[in-house]
Amino acid sequence: MPPMRAVLVVNPKATTTSERSRDVLVRALRSEVDLSVRYTRRRGHATALAREAAEEGVDVVVTLGGDGTVNEVVNGLMTAQPPTAPGALTPAERLPALATVPGGSTNVFARALGLPREWPDGTSMILEGLRLGRYRTIGLGRADDRYFTFCAGFGLDAAVIHRVEQARRKGRVSSPGLYLRAILGQYFFASDRRHPAISLERPGEPVEGELATAIIQNTAPWTYVGDREVNPNPKASFDLGLDVLAFRQLRVPSTTRTVTQFLSRHPDPHGRQVLRLHDVAEFTLLSARPQAFQLDGDYLGEREKVRFTSVPAALRVIC
Repeated sequence: MPPMRAVLVVNPKATTTSERSRDVLVRALRSEVDLSVRYTRRRGHATALAREAAEEGVDVVVTLGGDGTVNEVVNGLMTAQPPTAPGALTPAERLPALATVPGGSTNVFARALGLPREWPDGTSMILEGLRLGRYRTIGLGRADDRYFTFCAGFGLDAAVIHRVEQARRKGRVSSPGLYLRAILGQYFFASDRRHPAISLERPGEPVEGELATAIIQNTAPWTYVGDREVNPNPKASFDLGLDVLAFRQLRVPSTTRTVTQFLSRHPDPHGRQVLRLHDVAEFTLLSARPQAFQLDGDYLGEREKVRFTSVPAALRVIC
């Protein structure tokens, strides 16, 4: 039986890996699969590389990078036209499987799949998964025409990510302290907290209006602070639809209470100023003024309208 064919998509700017560690990873993978290595050269390049790999009919695409690299690769896979795979019964089986080696600063997607935080341990688990054929099929989210793996944001959290990205371009190192300063600066000095402008529409349901910001999850957790999970929507799952937590107001007392609730060990955000929706197939967010927008921790500019849909059983992952 011929060896499994795989493509390794490497972000050479991944924050927690070096050239030496990449060489170690390549040698380890080549002990299990027929491997081709391809390096990203610009933003969006991983999407093209993954699409090409899928259309070449490879069995597995492996990523080495952070959540942004994973997001780009997933979008490449989901928009590819792969050759017909013998015996493929589902759309997910027509696509290469995805394996994710954690190489970024947070690696939410990999950790949500149960992979260790550090890339050497993650590589060992992926090699074991390849040997044993250990796959899991997961659902994805889609925002308009772009897929996401674990989260989206419309409003405050996306604006915070924009601030962090601007700081990193100036040489700042990603850290919990950098995020905290970005949160406080955006919340107190750059948010219109008195005039909620967002509405949420669902087929067959009343419109939820006057929302200040919204967090959308395809799995839990939403993110990590070090080793600690942050869970606005603790019941979110790769096996279900999308979960939403929206703030009706961004007043200091109610916002502090809600944030404290989802930072607790047993998160259950609730209250009059909170809207929570679980396992939703589709909805649309609209705003009277442009809102910051992010997918999988990647700032994508401002939008006034985004349609979200759940895409069940979309992709096989090695875990």
